[in-house]
Amino acid sequence: MNLHSSFGAFLDPVADKLMVAAVLILLCTRPLAAGPLAGNDWLVPVCTLAIIGREITMSALREWAATAGPEARQAVAVNAWGKWKTASQMASLTLLLLVKDGGQGSLVDAAAAGGVGLLLVASWLTVQSLAIYMRGLWRFMASS
Repeated sequence: MNLHSSFGAFLDPVADKLMVAAVLILLCTRPLAAGPLAGNDWLVPVCTLAIIGREITMSALREWAATAGPEARQAVAVNAWGKWKTASQMASLTLLLLVKDGGQGSLVDAAAAGGVGLLLVASWLTVQSLAIYMRGLWRFMASS
């Protein structure tokens, strides 16, 4: 229908974050079922904490920056790091959901290994992007 609204523009990233958080939490309910890290019960929860923690922190920082002026808002504008983080995160979650309930075979093992690898990449990008945003905002936070 080609409709656009300011509420829709606000809600779209919120819906994405809720979906990612829900999937990450659900993946934490059982250890990895396949692949080289099968049975690992700490990797996904640690990555989940990093990813959800960053999202909450960035939401708060963006809200604060909105009141601190246009330069502060620019410091937390979406950048390529966030785009790569999101892409690797979504690909990872897709692969991990495919193997969540187990299964056997080389294809399942490859999907599990790829999903774990991409989750580690997404977690690293998550921490890096938060550090970049924090560096950009530091001068505004220190002067407040």
